[in-house]
Amino acid sequence: MAKIKHSVATRRRKKRTLKAAKGFWGDRSKQYQQAKRALQHAKVYAYRDRRVKKREFRSLWIVRINAACRLNDITYSRFINGLKKAKITLDRKIMADLAVKDAAAFKKLVELARG
Repeated sequence: MAKIKHSVATRRRKKRTLKAAKGFWGDRSKQYQQAKRALQHAKVYAYRDRRVKKREFRSLWIVRINAACRLNDITYSRFINGLKKAKITLDRKIMADLAVKDAAAFKKLVELARG
């Protein structure tokens, strides 16, 4: 029985890994083992940070809403509480966008939250 050779599959796998590691620093983009290790780490970061990104954006929206609220003499917590009591369901992304781009509309929201 003849010996099976894996050269084509091995070369394809290594090329795929090195192509994915293109742009990495130093040997991490040139040596297969280093590239494989670096890619594995990169994938862990990518997985984790897809979730972290959501937290960071929510935090940014809250900061923007709070800044706009304070310009209208109300705190963020009182504003959100007022909106809940007024049964207004706008998400923070939309409110932050209003706070930045349309101050007049945001001011109306603040009035509704106060009332």
